[in-house]
Amino acid sequence: MMNRNELRRADISLLVVFETMMHERNVSRVGEKLFLGQPAISAALGRLRHLFDDPLFIRTGRVMEPTSRAQEIFSNLTPALDSIAAALGKSQTFEPTTSEASFHVGLSDDIEYALLPSLLRRIRVDAPNIRLVVRRVDQWQLPQLLTSGEISLGISHTLQLPANARSKHLRSIHPMLLRADSQAGALNLEEFCRRPHAVVSSMGNIIENVDRTLHSLGQQRKVVLAVPQFSALPMLLEDSNMIAIVPEYVAQAMSGLCGLRAEAVPITLPQQELSMVWRGAAHSDPGERWLRSRFSSFLSEQPEETARHNLLTLPIAAAA
Repeated sequence: MMNRNELRRADISLLVVFETMMHERNVSRVGEKLFLGQPAISAALGRLRHLFDDPLFIRTGRVMEPTSRAQEIFSNLTPALDSIAAALGKSQTFEPTTSEASFHVGLSDDIEYALLPSLLRRIRVDAPNIRLVVRRVDQWQLPQLLTSGEISLGISHTLQLPANARSKHLRSIHPMLLRADSQAGALNLEEFCRRPHAVVSSMGNIIENVDRTLHSLGQQRKVVLAVPQFSALPMLLEDSNMIAIVPEYVAQAMSGLCGLRAEAVPITLPQQELSMVWRGAAHSDPGERWLRSRFSSFLSEQPEETARHNLLTLPIAAAA
């Protein structure tokens, strides 16, 4: 074990290169992540090998496989770097009106489509010069991106989190049915099952819950179209008898577009949760704390009952 004097030999930037290599296993990708050239990455790996007296990474084709010593170092290094980042963050201040900070966040497609535009307008009022870098993620990608540090904050549906991540419940997700046909009245279960369905493939759990619930009732639906993102739905449903199940905030954003109107789903579905998650290393950072407060305030501010009441009036408004 190093003593305090020997720590002078250690360079935190080298440790960041090491951690990134453990995630990427490729010199070129590490360079892209850290905005460094390949010679700089190779030189850093040489210094790391000297520091730890171990090869650390063995090239196997295009992949740099870590040695057992590298695996051991990595298991101790990640929480240590998180603690260093947290300690440094506590000494900083954040002034939204003048800050030019960059924030890397991951948003599920439904949040990006339905809620990001309004959220961004609010954020820019308070912090006009910050930069928001958005990655589109689903509930399976988000934990990996948090672990690698590619994002510091994510908004998605209920998910499994890395051990060092924090989370906060934002709201429940209430599914709504979207349709663009001219038939009057709400769909009953029989018509719901008979109609062709369009699904958004990024909503994996909600799709599974619909089919599982129908199966428990001795029913099934006919999915004729699967698309990767919500923005395609309005034009696809227009002038058709297809229907789609979406979160209530997506239904609110889409109602009125291409003749779409929203109504209640004729089955009771398991409740999904929308959560905000963030890296433990970013927990005390003043800028990250400010950003989380903005996301939390906006995404949690409307009571669920009010939101659903507003949506249930949308078919009448659209028809008018």
